[in-house]
Amino acid sequence: MEFTMEYLSFFVIQTDGAEDSPSAVKRFKHFATLDGDEYEDSELKSFLDGEFSRIVKRKAERNPNTANPPTKVGRFMVEPGYELGSNGNFSLFQRLREADSKERYLGIADELVRIYLDTSAVRGGAFIIARSKLNTFFDEPFLFLLKCDFEPKIARIADERSLISHVEMAISARGMKSIQYPHMPEEGVLEPWELKIHQASHARYFEDFLKFVSYEKPLPEVMGEQVVEMAHQFIADRWQEEASTERSEAENAVEVWAASEKRELQEWWPQEQVQMAASALVEQKPDLPFTFKLDEVTVRGLLSHFGSSIHIARHNGRYVVVIEGGAFQFEKGMSPVELLQPQELADILPVIGTSTPDQEPASYATDAPTANSDDVPW
Repeated sequence: MEFTMEYLSFFVIQTDGAEDSPSAVKRFKHFATLDGDEYEDSELKSFLDGEFSRIVKRKAERNPNTANPPTKVGRFMVEPGYELGSNGNFSLFQRLREADSKERYLGIADELVRIYLDTSAVRGGAFIIARSKLNTFFDEPFLFLLKCDFEPKIARIADERSLISHVEMAISARGMKSIQYPHMPEEGVLEPWELKIHQASHARYFEDFLKFVSYEKPLPEVMGEQVVEMAHQFIADRWQEEASTERSEAENAVEVWAASEKRELQEWWPQEQVQMAASALVEQKPDLPFTFKLDEVTVRGLLSHFGSSIHIARHNGRYVVVIEGGAFQFEKGMSPVELLQPQELADILPVIGTSTPDQEPASYATDAPTANSDDVPW
């Protein structure tokens, strides 16, 4: 992807005092605003070369698989019956995209930086506001807001006398935070209602700044809400209109279970009911993850694997997870288990439930050679 720069404003943000303190003094300085020709001859071109393409190509899910992904899609919020132009964040971005002179562009960029300084997550560094066109697909420009934090303890080789020269205000493209508007979910498609942000997953740099932008719930939360709805529907179908103590207890049990951070196997539904519910979720998201822990062993797979290659059962009063597949693959941490001649499942089942975790498992019949045998096992 080759971008053609139209305008770029470069600011430096500085804070006096502890950056996390509410009393920290925040100020900014405008260093330069460049048009397309000036940008081509500037040092910024080599510094930012390739960054715009990386930002646009960076994938983001509207419903991410985790609660705080580093890259996410935001949507401008409007009141029912109102147009997109009524959103304050959109209006400011749009004025930048429509600015017809360098002076006009700087004036709006200056306004944007002042708004950014009022947010709680401001850190010192360079703040770059760029407008660039991707002529391959569109005639309308993209807007990029880039934040590069200052790099502490940066030094460079100077000369033979001083050897090392400290750089007080060094910035790096590594860890750069960005806002891209509009969002391009795939090549040649623009979403004027959406933007894309990229920032450290533990921070909310741009979410605090963009007060009128909303973000979809993470996928696990969305699917979790659907599972709770299924549980309530199951209760409603079972008791129908009947208001009974049993129904009330079942509904309360669902609420307690859904609100628990660490949940145990509930044993409410038969296998067929669970597989039907799982299929409904997998139909919406085929790669929906499925993770659980049995005592100290963690199993990670896909929900679509349940009932086909991942099976859960009881045997001799213990829970059993059976994972079937065509081949094993071991990576780090070589162990003797890799040399195992697997036994038949029927030979192992009698052992399950005959010992506690602190005891040695009961022995079972094996065709492996004894310790006194001179024969090797292959």
